[in-house]
Amino acid sequence: MPPKPLDYGSINENVKKSQYAVRGELYLRASELQKEGKKIIFTNVGNPHALGQKPLSFPRQVVALCQAPFLLDDPNVGLLFPADAIARAKHYLSLTSGGLGAYSDSRGLPGVRKEVAEFILRRDGYPTDPELIYLTDGASKGVMQILNTIIRGQDDGILVPVPQYPLYSATIALLGGTLVPYYLEETANWGLDVNELRQSVEQARFKGITVKAMVIINPGNPTGQCLSEANLREVLQFCYQENLALLGDEVYQTNIYQDERPFISSRKVLMDLGPPISKEVQLISFHSVSKGYYGECGQRGGYFEMTNIPPETVDEIYKVASISLSPNVPAQIFMGVMLHPPQPGDISYDKFVRESTGILESLRRRARLMTDGFNSCRNVVCNFTEGAMYSFPQIRLPPRALEAAKQAGKVPDVFYCLKLLEATGISTVPGSGFGQREGVFHLRTTILPDEEDMPAIMDSFKKFNDEFMEQYEDNRGYSRL
Repeated sequence: MPPKPLDYGSINENVKKSQYAVRGELYLRASELQKEGKKIIFTNVGNPHALGQKPLSFPRQVVALCQAPFLLDDPNVGLLFPADAIARAKHYLSLTSGGLGAYSDSRGLPGVRKEVAEFILRRDGYPTDPELIYLTDGASKGVMQILNTIIRGQDDGILVPVPQYPLYSATIALLGGTLVPYYLEETANWGLDVNELRQSVEQARFKGITVKAMVIINPGNPTGQCLSEANLREVLQFCYQENLALLGDEVYQTNIYQDERPFISSRKVLMDLGPPISKEVQLISFHSVSKGYYGECGQRGGYFEMTNIPPETVDEIYKVASISLSPNVPAQIFMGVMLHPPQPGDISYDKFVRESTGILESLRRRARLMTDGFNSCRNVVCNFTEGAMYSFPQIRLPPRALEAAKQAGKVPDVFYCLKLLEATGISTVPGSGFGQREGVFHLRTTILPDEEDMPAIMDSFKKFNDEFMEQYEDNRGYSRL
């Protein structure tokens, strides 16, 4: 009897090739342990509300009224909701064609796209066209849509940082393209070296790969570094010289925990460079409501903005977007509110500032607590988390641990992270899921656990790590940079 269409041997090989470690073996084992009654601390994914972050009041009030517009007709609505939230809900409902239950334009509500364009003008000092802004179900869907547009087959390559967020490696594999890695330099705080970029492109072209685009993640995931303006200029000049499109993943742009390198957008630097570069480099920028002080991951709201993309290509991107009819409408409202928060003088302003500032200040303290905690551990080295939501410590595994991992049939950092999970309940992601240099091992953890719990979590990690190193350490040295 011939194999059935959905038997494992019959399915798309690209589906099998794609890997997503953030929800991989460690996460599945953590879920099993949780079902068995073990307390699990899920630090494997940047999911702020799941780790106790409270939602901001104002956006939830606005969306609640949009979801239940009959409340606006209740004479007592002003007793439960502030006047500015009521006014904003009426504004957003007026932008829809039938409330939140109706499809929007496939690009998103025109009124919200106009608000995104106003935000970009305020941020960068350069205008943009709302027709070149598409609202999406989270930034991930936008990334997938653009990669789908770029990749024609296995001979098309995408330049991706290593370590990288596995959305990129998984999507490139799924679409049948080729990932072209460029390594970030850990000893230079995960810095980006243009010479490394050039070498990666040359090696790929030697193999017959057409390198079509470059990805930057700024601030970095999983590495937490912030790119300087000078670094961004180098990247854009490199893309111009090598005829590469640039994909700027900027979803963590408000998650900054140091003052030396504030966030600056790729688009602003591109415009500042002036012609011919500002007119020639093709740039797609991504943003999301899932990060920052919002942390509204479950709402699935995002956008991408296109710069220097030909109209014919924009039409094709629109055609593909229209296949899904509409991005989810409540998330579009969240995006509008995120980019246009309460202003001084508004009733909700003081509360909004108090809530959002409190979250960011706490994240800054947690970034320091976690970095210092890792660096106090035996055979662990960690760069400071300058931005985003993660620490990415290097674990210097003793040779006997490498041998034990091999005996267990596990990649060494997977072996370590599984042992950590079983002993402490801390669910992390092994560095091999993001890519790393040969013979060097890491793990990624979020900095999102409650600030009050952080000392106990780091103490638990330190105790486990010391016992692990004691068990496997000998005098033959360690895996390390």
